[in-house]
Amino acid sequence: LGEVWLCSGQSNMEMPMKGYRDQPIFGGNDAIFHSTNDQIRLYTVPRSVQRTPQDTSKNSPWRIAEPEAVSNFSATAYYFAKMLQERLNVPVAVINISYGGSPVEAFMDAETLKQFPEITVPSATDTAKLNNRVATVLYNGMLKPFLGYTIKGCLWYQGESNNDRPQQYETLFPAFVKQIREQSGQGDFPFYYCQIAPYNYYNYAAVNAINNNSAYLRDAQRKALAKIPKSGIAVLMDIGEEFNIHPGDKATGSKRLAYMALAKTYGLKGFGYESPSFESIAVSGNTITVKFSGAPNGLTSYGKVLQYFEVAGANKIFRPAKALISGGTIVVSAPDVKDPVAVRYAFKDFVMGDLFSTEGFPVSSFRSDDW
Repeated sequence: LGEVWLCSGQSNMEMPMKGYRDQPIFGGNDAIFHSTNDQIRLYTVPRSVQRTPQDTSKNSPWRIAEPEAVSNFSATAYYFAKMLQERLNVPVAVINISYGGSPVEAFMDAETLKQFPEITVPSATDTAKLNNRVATVLYNGMLKPFLGYTIKGCLWYQGESNNDRPQQYETLFPAFVKQIREQSGQGDFPFYYCQIAPYNYYNYAAVNAINNNSAYLRDAQRKALAKIPKSGIAVLMDIGEEFNIHPGDKATGSKRLAYMALAKTYGLKGFGYESPSFESIAVSGNTITVKFSGAPNGLTSYGKVLQYFEVAGANKIFRPAKALISGGTIVVSAPDVKDPVAVRYAFKDFVMGDLFSTEGFPVSSFRSDDW
């Protein structure tokens, strides 16, 4: 009869096709104008913070894709549905359960969060005023009512509000995915997520700590891929905006999610569908060779000099490195690091990635160290 995908997260998933005030979706108006399609159905769960788990959400109607409905619907979810519907030629429905500025623990239940005693969970008798940054409240009010609804898979775009706790996110995020899969009763359904885009987080008022280089959170998301079965990550290293936490190019990230779904979930072949992943390093003298998986046709910088590799010796001080593509690997060295032991790529708060697969998928920022 068709396909249903659950789409969730914080403001970058919530961001509507018409854009936020003073923050556009690139090409959004034209896409809205041409959006009429009775084979695409849209459902947005209204915002709701609740102290205890609810069986139903606030009322909201299913909408058929047409300009008025699409303009107010999640751009990431809509572009994904549009691409799936065109390629599969079946009806596609997307459910949007998002709330801007929310940490992942807001979407988690109290039982799962017992694994994380450092996270405060409100009790049913608490009287303190709730907001969307409080653990469990969005699970209770928005997510739980849908966890028995039959879906094909889930899309997720979140992480900005956990930017100050990247180490915790490495286990918190996979625990969240395990929770919604178990409670949905549909096995390990496909789970595809966007990596947060590079951005100058010193300007992000929602995060109290300003010490964090957001590359650590992106690295936590990269590492989570190995901990979450049947998952995929859409890397956004090439579309970030230094002073806008909501990149206007939502079509590119959504297209990458759709490529993954079409290849990994629906079995279509003949096209690239995911970014290369850092695999390992090999040290030889003063050079490090970086190996990748998921790059069967190699790597490219589109003829430009790679600028964002760094190497460090045992002193843990990173220095800019010369990097060359060689047979699908990267060979790096720095003249003032005679005995390198670690390498990092694009490990900065804001950076425009310059390393891609031959098919055009950007490589995530990564580090070989755990310092």
